[in-house]
Amino acid sequence: MEDEAPAPRRGKAPASYTASDIQVLEGLEAVRRRPGMYIGTTDQRGLHHLVYELVDNSVDEAMAGFCDRIDITIEADNWVTVRDNGRGIPVDKHKTTGKSALETIMTVLHAGGKFGGGAYKVSGGLHGVGASVVNALARRMYVEVHRDGKLYRQEYERGIPKGELKTTTEKGQTHTGTTAAFLGDDEIFDTLEYDYDVLLQRFREMAYLTKGIWIRFEDKRAGRERDMNFCFEGGVASFVRHVNKGRNTLSARPIYIEKTVETTQVEAAIQYNDGFSQVEFSFANTINTIDGGAHLTGLRSALTRVLNDYARKQKFLKDDDANLSGDDVREGMVAVISVKLPEPQFEGQTKTRLGNADVKNHVESAVAEGLMQYLEEHPADGRRIIEKGIMASRAREAARKARDLVVRKGLLDGTMLPGKLADCSERDPHQCELYLVEGISAGGTAKTGRDRRFQAILPLRGKILNVEKARMEKMLAHEEIRALITALGTGFGDTMDMSKLRYRRVIIMADADVDGSHIRTLLLTFFFRYMRQLIDEGCLYIAQPPLFRIQNGRQHTWIYSDQERDAFLGKLKEGQKAHVQRYKGLGEMNPEQLWETTMDPEKRTMLLVGIEDAMRAEEIFSTLMGDEVAPRKKWIQGHATQVKNLDV
Repeated sequence: MEDEAPAPRRGKAPASYTASDIQVLEGLEAVRRRPGMYIGTTDQRGLHHLVYELVDNSVDEAMAGFCDRIDITIEADNWVTVRDNGRGIPVDKHKTTGKSALETIMTVLHAGGKFGGGAYKVSGGLHGVGASVVNALARRMYVEVHRDGKLYRQEYERGIPKGELKTTTEKGQTHTGTTAAFLGDDEIFDTLEYDYDVLLQRFREMAYLTKGIWIRFEDKRAGRERDMNFCFEGGVASFVRHVNKGRNTLSARPIYIEKTVETTQVEAAIQYNDGFSQVEFSFANTINTIDGGAHLTGLRSALTRVLNDYARKQKFLKDDDANLSGDDVREGMVAVISVKLPEPQFEGQTKTRLGNADVKNHVESAVAEGLMQYLEEHPADGRRIIEKGIMASRAREAARKARDLVVRKGLLDGTMLPGKLADCSERDPHQCELYLVEGISAGGTAKTGRDRRFQAILPLRGKILNVEKARMEKMLAHEEIRALITALGTGFGDTMDMSKLRYRRVIIMADADVDGSHIRTLLLTFFFRYMRQLIDEGCLYIAQPPLFRIQNGRQHTWIYSDQERDAFLGKLKEGQKAHVQRYKGLGEMNPEQLWETTMDPEKRTMLLVGIEDAMRAEEIFSTLMGDEVAPRKKWIQGHATQVKNLDV
């Protein structure tokens, strides 16, 4: 039997397909045509990425030992300037392009000093897209270079040089360095507004990872003038102290390890606190490897092995005692591992995991040696660390028994769904959404107003347990949390399986008052600590119910903020009357109103929960939800003026 001819493709085929149909984009035109391929997005995150690229270049100079100061400025007109005191970008003629090295770097993709291995032994900038992409996506840009007693300057417009490289002799000047300044292109980006706090956190992180460098960040925009300086001689040890700020620590200072093994520079810091969560940050050539990799695996292996060896040597563990697990020895730990190596191999498109296999052994060797030395020199700290691990082991065994018990009863595997869950008829998880509703009354309203085909409702009675202050076994004993875990079907923690998720959209819907905000915060804390994948994969949302209903004649308008209300009332003509109704609770709406404002996919507004900065998120959750009162009070006092809706 002959093979059947393949089915024809749908659509009308072109009359011809020749070389003339192949489009070649010259220079940086490809970057402008497809910016998302180079910087990920064209929203504010993409705009920030341009800043990071220029700062990364200066940090590379610092890691090479030629720079100790970087100044970053957001100018009043949204220009951004990055200045360093490094060697200055080369300006001599490039033999391949026939142009100056500066113009080559700024106008040719993948041109730089990080590919040949001569200029930089260690580089973080190689993971990025370089100054040429910044230039391509800038409406205007200029670069100034101080070298050899001269000032070199070239200007660009949307990636194209506006003229030749200009040279000015600077008599008596011996300083060197590079200044790069750009104005983002409003034809490319959705916004040219920079988030000072997000950038500040990134630059603080860079200062921790590049010991001794001075980074100054200044915002000159009207009404937002701020100026911060960072310089951490302690390196990643300062980083750990910052994360543990306000917590009760088991040692006065972090365990600090710095050693070069073959070609890998290893820097690590570890400090325990009396909390239950573990915090780990890993970096390779200053790049935040949020998915870990070989260096984090090496740190963990060394930690587990050394602490068990020490515990047995000091008789904290008896011969018939089981070894402490990795989770046991990491409870309450804050650790930062930073490696610098010549040829980092990053896995995946996002380059968030380090793949160099030999780095694991390098890190494990360095950390094991440094940790054992510390424990022998500080026996009191060693005893406290081991005792905490043993307590964690006992608590974990109790949690395992509690988990086994509820699993045997079918309370966590999805086979016995909670009775108060009003499920939907659709069975495709990608079409389904689960509303977590504050209060039984509001839950009843939501059940009546929903679309039963794809919307499920789980009412939550009161405020759930604050998991930041509780161990796992207490969390599993909490009825509302157990109902939530069961409804989602994924399990939690290390055993969480996203393929079993029953709803691809999980929506927190709480009242627009202080209690509602507290409930949202408690739920976010739970998801951050025990179901982080739900956030990472973009499945968690916050519903935005209206605050006001304004009746104007026969027309009514839903208003979602005080500012929007004032603007609406300000537009009413003289003599027009309006009745303003304030909604404090979801239960004050009837089912039709709740559907119209908060649940109708065609009209509703929802916030997607994401984690842009893991360190900042960790700091906020531990400060606001932890045991220590003083840091929380200080945080509230410092942010009180930012509260928009406050019930008094």
